[in-house]
Amino acid sequence: MALLEIRDLHVAFPRGRHEVEALRGVDLTLERGERLGVVGESGAGKSMLAFAILNLISAPGRISGGSIRFDGQDLLALSEPGIRHIRGNRISMIFQDPMMTLNPVLTIGTQMVETLQAHRDISKAEARRLSVERLRQVSIPSAEKRIDAYPHELSGGLLQRVVIAIALLTEPEIIIADEPTTALDVTIQAEIMALILRLCRDNNVGLVLITHDLGVVAEVTERLMIMYAGLVVEQGPTHALIAAPRHPYTKGLLGALPQNTLPGARLAQIPGAMPPITALPTGCAFHPRCALASDVCTARLPDLHDGVACHHVVREAAG
Repeated sequence: MALLEIRDLHVAFPRGRHEVEALRGVDLTLERGERLGVVGESGAGKSMLAFAILNLISAPGRISGGSIRFDGQDLLALSEPGIRHIRGNRISMIFQDPMMTLNPVLTIGTQMVETLQAHRDISKAEARRLSVERLRQVSIPSAEKRIDAYPHELSGGLLQRVVIAIALLTEPEIIIADEPTTALDVTIQAEIMALILRLCRDNNVGLVLITHDLGVVAEVTERLMIMYAGLVVEQGPTHALIAAPRHPYTKGLLGALPQNTLPGARLAQIPGAMPPITALPTGCAFHPRCALASDVCTARLPDLHDGVACHHVVREAAG
């Protein structure tokens, strides 16, 4: 049994008398200690998937269909106290902006101690000791002093390490990292991703890494899921998928990477833009941007078959 199993997940938002869907039938599995990358452009539904897992969809949005099972337990059937026991405890989340995660008027230590005491029957002194230990684990220098600092007194790189330390406080079984290095420079990005990889390996923690950066997932993840307009369009082992992409969208993403372009040549790009959920085209949502698009693409949504959702790939395999 997978640690996390999502089947046919739908998330909807009201629009007038009707609803529009941000997620349109997403499947996902994550084994213990496995590292999964979720990749796609802005608007693909990546963050919506993360929020749905933790039941953080804000009203009037709602999870309108499907199931989310964690360690055999149906998360959608839990009461609010029940989901709070899972959220931030057995499943932790690292958000892309640490300043949005941390309370600016409380010290780092106060926030870490409160997190531990919310989920553990533990004294304040013991909670502080464990907090310092976690800060050391994420390579924060002078952890005994930094724990009494306020968020604005730390650099962006140190703040992201603090957020990772908080995510590890309760020894979670899964960490969801939503664009965890977006606001950092390239050197710090590499350090943070190496840290997340090491901590997940050392603690056998499952990782769902949400990003638009294929270079990052190639270094960190074992399996990769490509999303477009609320759907999974391709999935498979990370290195195999990057070496031999099959969906036109995945090929376009990889073709647009600077390292795949000859020096001095114009960067490749996917024409057009991802459609908003309020104006999805019929059939395959990618067809207005796809060089392979045909009548079947505009008429019918392709099923995910053998790890790819594309009418033309399925035809080639059948032929």
